[in-house]
Parts: sequence; structure tokens; C-alpha cells
Amino acid sequence: MATPRPGRPAIQRLQLRTELRRARKEVGLTQRQVAETMEWSPSKLLRIEAGEVGISVHDLRPLLSLYRIGDDGTVERLLGLARGSRKMPFTEYRDIYGPQFLNFLAMESSAFVTRAFQPLTVPGLLQTEEYAAEMIRAYTADRFSAPQLQRMIEGRMLRQETLERDDGETYFILDEAVLRRQVGGPRVMRMQLRRLAELAAHPRRQIMIFPFGSGTPASQGPFTLFEFEEGMQPFVYLENLRGPADVSTATEDFVKHLEVFWELEERSIKGDSVPPILLQMAEHIETEPHDLVLPRPTPPSPDV
Repeated sequence: MATPRPGRPAIQRLQLRTELRRARKEVGLTQRQVAETMEWSPSKLLRIEAGEVGISVHDLRPLLSLYRIGDDGTVERLLGLARGSRKMPFTEYRDIYGPQFLNFLAMESSAFVTRAFQPLTVPGLLQTEEYAAEMIRAYTADRFSAPQLQRMIEGRMLRQETLERDDGETYFILDEAVLRRQVGGPRVMRMQLRRLAELAAHPRRQIMIFPFGSGTPASQGPFTLFEFEEGMQPFVYLENLRGPADVSTATEDFVKHLEVFWELEERSIKGDSVPPILLQMAEHIETEPHDLVLPRPTPPSPDV
């Protein structure tokens, strides 16, 4: 098995939880039996195996003994994974982000390949600060204080550091509706479109447009696919407007959504055509957005 790279705690935690679950099943123990033997609460083991929390070296040693893992090399490798996975990204945001979204952020910061389809809004990794502020206030203002909302905006901007990695590839497909919808008004949207054009010009950050003329997207909603070069299983995240709503590591789910992504990709505008299209949209954006207006009823003819 490949050695996890330094600075990738999410990958190390994912590897550790996978191996611990496999080891437990190999010795024929249930989660309840392990929790009782270790004198843990059942939720502690559940959270460790789900990757929501790490495990200390102090707790891991007796657990490995229970699982009959005594080979010095294997023990030391697993202890190394435990040490390396203790500090997960964005843990300082636990007061505003739930465990599932924190796990999503960890995968996002560690994935070798990220593919995302978004039919509703600009993905968080691509948002300007002004656009992000509009989105966050629109969907979370009723649940968080003003300081917390500001921290959420800062956290979203911090996420974008992953785009600066030299060893990651990102592919985004945006429905044309995402680009037409004026979040925050013309000024905010103009800045957002220009930012997308800048990002789309980068060789490792591909942004594609699924135009209205391509028909109905082959997806019921937004999703994100993560792949890892360390040989770990890929992840599928299904989303709603408040963030990841469901996650799957099943190979068949990943393949199904990858095929959907490829189909969308075939029907999308991509490559060198994208930046000039985005810049043109920014240049010609309406100064005053307006809603659709129903036509007035035609007055009856005087001859009737």
C-alpha cells in the first residue's frame, strides 16, 4: 500500500478507518462488542469508523491488540496514520460546520481529481467573496449570528487554497442557468463571471458550460466526485443548497455518476472557448436585472 503523503491528514484518516473496519470484520467482532471490550461508548467507535473523529495512539494500541494485529511494521504504520490524521482541515470551524460537511472539506482538500456538476449556483471553490457572502446570507442567516456568517465567508475563501495545488486536477460543469442568475445583482455577478474566466484559463482547472441548447442535464441535481491517487476508494457527494446531503463510497455509485459527468461533458462548451464567453457575458450583463413580466390581457375588439 502506498505511503500517504505528508500534510494529507484526510487521506491518512480515510486509510486508517478503512483498515480498522476491515480488521474488525476479519476477527468477527461487531461494533457493539468492540465498544464494550474497549469500554467505549458505541458512538465513539461509530465516529472513528465513519472518519468523523481521529483516534489517539493511546486508544489505538489496545484496539490493534483486540484485532490481533501484532506485526511491528503494520502496527507502526497504523500508529503513523493515527498521528498524521489528528489535525484535520477546517476543524476550527466545527461550531458552524457539521461533521458531514467537514468530511467533505477534508476530501476536497486532498483529492487528486475533483469533478463537479452544478446546475444551480457557482461552486464554492470558484466563488468570489461577494458572491459567497450573498449565498451564505441567503441560506444560513436564519441560523447563525453575524460573526458566524463572516467566519463562514472566510472559511469558503480559505477552501480555495486547494486550487493552488500543483498535483490536483479539477473539472467543473456549470449549467448556463448558473451564469445567467444574477446573485447579488449585476456588479457582484460581473465580478464572478470575470473570476470564472480567469480560472477557466488555467490548464489544471477546467470549467465547462452546459448550454440551454444542450437540452435537459442528465442529472437530478448537483454532485461532486473525488478521486485519490493513494489508491483509496473514490467518493460521491450529492448536494443540496445547504451543502452535501448524501455520500457514497460504493463503486457502482461512483461509476454511475462518472458516466453522467462524461455525458454532460460531451454536451458542454469547453476549452479555449469558455473564457471569452464568460467575459462577454460579464461585459453585456444587464445593468438592472428584471423579472419576467406576464403579458397584459389583450383588450376585446370593439367589433365583438
